[in-house]
Amino acid sequence: MSRLRGGAASAAAMLGMVVLLTGCEGVELPADSEPSGSGPAVSSGRAVSPLDNPDGTKAGLAAITTDADRTKARALIEKVETKGRGPKTGYDRDEFGYAWKDSAPGGIPFSRNGCDTRNDLLQRDGEDVRFRSGSDCVVVSMTLADPYTGKEIDWVKSRATAVQIDHVMPLSYDWQMGASRWDKGKREDIANDPLNLIPVDGPTNGSKSDSGPASWLPPNKQIRCSYVVRFAQVSLKYELPVTKADKEMMLRQCGG
Repeated sequence: MSRLRGGAASAAAMLGMVVLLTGCEGVELPADSEPSGSGPAVSSGRAVSPLDNPDGTKAGLAAITTDADRTKARALIEKVETKGRGPKTGYDRDEFGYAWKDSAPGGIPFSRNGCDTRNDLLQRDGEDVRFRSGSDCVVVSMTLADPYTGKEIDWVKSRATAVQIDHVMPLSYDWQMGASRWDKGKREDIANDPLNLIPVDGPTNGSKSDSGPASWLPPNKQIRCSYVVRFAQVSLKYELPVTKADKEMMLRQCGG
């Protein structure tokens, strides 16, 4: 009986320790006890402003913070044409080629380098990247400073969907704004172009679906101007218009 009381006292003491620890700021919990992306807002020191990354080959999506750069951002967005969003009739993801192919025909960056598009992007934006044994392509773990939420994600391949590759200008949106009339090769280019691709928090990307900026923006307000600049860069490169409402929202995010 005394052993039972002693065990209960020991358990109570351990519970008290847990309560004390969880009430303290700055306590580091084991990786398995803290969900990916649940930490404080972070920013990657490697992230580059879209104004300084016109081909999408550099990492991340750094915030646009100065008045001068916001002026440049608005000037870029002003060049984007507008029109109404067309029907989605005939759209299918396969119309843009199979996902993450390494052989898009238009000479886009990273194409035909022996590594598929998804892994190229994980390498571009991830830190502490680790590869599958015997491979210099397949990423099995990394840390991502997610621009959309401002949080850090410790990602492993066994939980692949925790990080998804976002098409900044969604493929369905592209289809409705004119890509339905393109040849297959050009559609494969925009689907695999690093300018149009950012690794981000999976659930947040899911909430975006095929929305334009008028109906969806990243939760992290600090990078919204950068996000719409990237949207504009893709629009201009591929000569795809946006809706009037989307353009107005894009300008607003950069102080217009």
